[in-house]
Amino acid sequence: MTNRRNLLGIMGGVALAALTATSALAQEVTLRLHQFLPAQANVPRLVLDVWADNVERDSGGRIKVERYAAMALGGTPPELMDQAIDGVADVVWTVVGYTPGRFPSTEVFELPFMVSDARAASYAYWKMFEEHMRDGEFADVHILGTWVHGPGMFHTNRPVTTPADLQGMKIRGGSRLVNQLLELTGAEPVGMPVPAVSEALSKGVIDGTTIPWEVTAALKVPELVQNHTEFEGPALYNLTFVLAMNNDVYNGLPDDLKAVIDQNSGLDFSVFAGGTQADADGPARQIAVDMGNNIITVSEADAQVWRDTVAPIYDTWIAEMETKGIDGQALIDEARALMAEYEANN
Repeated sequence: MTNRRNLLGIMGGVALAALTATSALAQEVTLRLHQFLPAQANVPRLVLDVWADNVERDSGGRIKVERYAAMALGGTPPELMDQAIDGVADVVWTVVGYTPGRFPSTEVFELPFMVSDARAASYAYWKMFEEHMRDGEFADVHILGTWVHGPGMFHTNRPVTTPADLQGMKIRGGSRLVNQLLELTGAEPVGMPVPAVSEALSKGVIDGTTIPWEVTAALKVPELVQNHTEFEGPALYNLTFVLAMNNDVYNGLPDDLKAVIDQNSGLDFSVFAGGTQADADGPARQIAVDMGNNIITVSEADAQVWRDTVAPIYDTWIAEMETKGIDGQALIDEARALMAEYEANN
């Protein structure tokens, strides 16, 4: 009996050791994903969680993605890119324009009235990232996806139909080029990351904000201002995003787990992300409709006065790029050609 008990004890110990080893194998890597929006907002819920869930599934549970929303790991949204580079976080999602001047080539997709379709622009953005940016501007980080949101627009405390209506209004801008656009229309640009918009609107620090429809619900914008100005045809503006991973963390993965990251990254993921974000515009817009808010839709013909007003941004941007050794006009031409290529094939 004693020998049997000892044998059972040994077998139990072996089984426990095997189980412990299996558990260790099941989660070989934990990735901390850090971003600036609440967890229930559209991008975390519809894009980032999908990416993280797919990585966990495809790795057979060997990769666990811990999701940290609303800057839970500390810092401010403009610090996210450096957090990825320095290893404060393993993966970050961020607005490239939060670090103005560091990634100048991406601004080609932020020029006014440049983008008509988020999927086409996200496709072009990834193609141009591979060609021009991977080993240059983004060499310090491993980029997993590049995309743009749906059409940027105005959400204001009084109606805006023409540029003249913006005179003297304080409007939040999300990037360097959006702030230039606001200056040209006569508004006073106020730079701030998107999480600060709700409080700034509620306290009257700003008279309005530039954001796409999809993020308005998470920020409760339709409850804070009742006027929304959207544009038919090409978007007033777009912002660029990246999902970025620490280089050392990526390079330190075994080849099979690198392959899992790779198969969930790149061109298809970028198009999915941009398209999904743009698709979320419709349900968010409906909230403002249901609340009885004033939605002004500027026709493509009436948008000509807006295009004429902000057209100088193009020449200014091309000249700025030239000082950095970048052919800005070539980037514009390439972006337009790639967006047309996508639209022709989809």
